[in-house]
Amino acid sequence: MTTPAAAKTVTISTAERGLSVFIVAGEHSGDALGAKLMAALGERARGRIRYLGVGGELMRAQGLVSQFPLSDIAVMGPAAILARLPRLVARGYRTVAAAISAEPDIVVIIDAPEFTHPVARRIRRRRPHIPIVDFVSPSVWAWRPGRARRMRGYVDHLLALLPFEPEAHARLGGPPCTYVGHPLVERAAWLAALDPAPLAERLALDPAGDVLVVLPGSRSSEVRRLMGVFGQTIAELRARGRQLEVLLPVVDSVRGLVEEGLAGWPMAPQLITDEADKFRAFKLARATLAASGTVTLELALAGSPMVVGYKVERAAAVVLRRMIHAQSIVLANLVLGDNAFPEFIQDACTAPNLASAIEALLDDTPARAAQLAALARIPERLATGAVSPSALAAEIVLRYAERGRDPA
Repeated sequence: MTTPAAAKTVTISTAERGLSVFIVAGEHSGDALGAKLMAALGERARGRIRYLGVGGELMRAQGLVSQFPLSDIAVMGPAAILARLPRLVARGYRTVAAAISAEPDIVVIIDAPEFTHPVARRIRRRRPHIPIVDFVSPSVWAWRPGRARRMRGYVDHLLALLPFEPEAHARLGGPPCTYVGHPLVERAAWLAALDPAPLAERLALDPAGDVLVVLPGSRSSEVRRLMGVFGQTIAELRARGRQLEVLLPVVDSVRGLVEEGLAGWPMAPQLITDEADKFRAFKLARATLAASGTVTLELALAGSPMVVGYKVERAAAVVLRRMIHAQSIVLANLVLGDNAFPEFIQDACTAPNLASAIEALLDDTPARAAQLAALARIPERLATGAVSPSALAAEIVLRYAERGRDPA
């Protein structure tokens, strides 16, 4: 039932005047999600949509008028956040003021909860009638579960990227939550049709060698901590007589660190910089050695057997060990609800451990067969039917924008 505080006087219909959507992304991955959502909204909404808020180049290309450059707030890690805290706080208040002035039909916040959630709370206090939708769930199922219940005070609906998240929010007392699908789902058909042979020919890969793809992460901290042990793992495999063709996809932001770390490796991998070639490499791989992250879902959709290694600072490890409640840190495992893909964290992330797990995937072993069976289940677990994730998200956003906080 709509309460008096949530009621909203409307003199003309949204179909007649168009919709006003205030959308806030706090980092570049959110910019990509926001742009896809805006494109889907444009295909479905009647009349013109006016977009205000905060976003990057992709969202601006879809028509967003951003209050300031996304680079002002797109920072990662405690040290970077503390260094820019005054600016982040100022940008937060500026975003709230712009939303209040705009009187939008809906506010959509996208990921980056350290920035977007304080913005949403302030908007809710000052304009309680405006519906607020959160696109991407914070990891309440892994740590700080109390956030789920607190979100009910300022989030009307949560759009989840992972299929287990609606159940987690229901269990933890969070806001209504709908699984709309991970953006990778929209690339599943393209990935299935992608032919890896051109990459194998271009790199002149030795047919007698086992292709091992190594993924030390896309953040500087990950690369610094993992390049050494990943190189030692390759040395261990070679000492065991394994003939390897090593491919290493790399992004520009950490390429310098990767090349610096390669000085201690026993062999030089072939670096992959093209996005399509990265997925070709995944499909060529006999096994992969990866940092934990979204890449494990990319590997799963490509059908690539994997071993996951990860390290954080020792002080952070002590805190996280006490706070993390999830069965695994590997997204592919969480999607399956089964620890099918081995993970070696902190002190367990050693060259002998990683090498033994990888070696079990290079041969036709029960371990390899079990992983291939698990990989075959991932697409079904992530599937959203005939409707794309962006379209499902757009339908829910439109329902709230047109009907208010009680859209039933």
